[in-house]
Amino acid sequence: MKFPDAEGYFGRFGGNYYPPEVWPALEELASTYRSLRDTPDFQDALETVRVGLQGRPTPVHFLRKTTTEAGGARIYVKREDLNHTGAHKINHCVGFALLARKMGKRKLIAETGAGQHGVALATAAAYFGLECEVHMGAVDIGKQSSNVGRMRLLGAQVVAADAGQSALKEASDSAFSAYVEQHEHALYAIGSAIGPHPFPMIVRDFQSAVGQEARSQFLSLSGGFLPDHVVACLAGGSNAMGIYAGFLDDPAVTLTAVEPLGKSNETGKHAATLSFGTPGTLHGAQSVVLQQEDGTPSHVSSVASGLVYPGVGPEIAMLHEAGRLKVSAISDEEAISTFFRIAKSEGIIPALESSHALAFAIKLAERSPSSESVLVNLSGRGDKDIDYVLKYYQGEYDPER
Repeated sequence: MKFPDAEGYFGRFGGNYYPPEVWPALEELASTYRSLRDTPDFQDALETVRVGLQGRPTPVHFLRKTTTEAGGARIYVKREDLNHTGAHKINHCVGFALLARKMGKRKLIAETGAGQHGVALATAAAYFGLECEVHMGAVDIGKQSSNVGRMRLLGAQVVAADAGQSALKEASDSAFSAYVEQHEHALYAIGSAIGPHPFPMIVRDFQSAVGQEARSQFLSLSGGFLPDHVVACLAGGSNAMGIYAGFLDDPAVTLTAVEPLGKSNETGKHAATLSFGTPGTLHGAQSVVLQQEDGTPSHVSSVASGLVYPGVGPEIAMLHEAGRLKVSAISDEEAISTFFRIAKSEGIIPALESSHALAFAIKLAERSPSSESVLVNLSGRGDKDIDYVLKYYQGEYDPER
């Protein structure tokens, strides 16, 4: 919690590289958040929404059959898929909505990739009586039609971003442009632990409920022992920072970020930023970026729409550089295979994003002793992915077909 510093930096990463015309709005947000975040009234209001609307706390659950099949370490999951709206994203969306009300803003603006953040934000906006504008890549709108329908049903305006790859990066660009134009009456409820100060700090703080709950729950389940490994999929870093927050000060707990290897590194069709990226600036902050020689972001690829992003949050970049965070990568093929495996063996349909983390956890468990334990942030459910996966992959990956 000592990061970021007063200038919004996590070590050499972070800061504020947005245009000067929005600096006053960001300073207002930072000041309001600092003044409210530890007050009983704000925390009580947040807790009321988390319990009543979201359904927190979410449980930690033992994957018994998968553990038996792996033959090694015990595998547990933090069931963020059981949140109302189906993913961890609502943790910070209700926080931003509450901040918007306190600041006198009437509208929330954000980007979304897989649509989970968009649905969560539309839900929070409806609950608090706010307008909502969600920017989404045109490709993702086609892949995630059920979530698009949910957003519209909840009253949100869905804006298609059709530049470039028409994916998450372009949706972020589009949402930022809309925020610049509307910042006097709207709040940008950014979708991950990315962007300029104070967004990475605010998203981390709201998501830290995941790690705090998980730590307490795991200690109760294990009779006082912490997990040996904590695993999360990684793009911007909201779900990762959320669960890591409960274990950062426990050096015996290995933290692993699982990136999307996409088709493969050899083809360049991936989104494994920490594995192959270099320091750069993206969406208003210094971080690690997958970029071309001229400094423009690279085209990236993953079967999981929420992972198609060429950067990571600045705090994630700092933790990796400091050696606190290990990194691995999982291919599209491994993630899809795990999607089917967990559904059939555990009765849980995981999001394709979460399937990356689960695929790595299974591989880790197979090579680890039975005395060890692995805790995975199951960040979202796969309802949004079912139509797409069954259309394009069932015959290839489902042995019963």
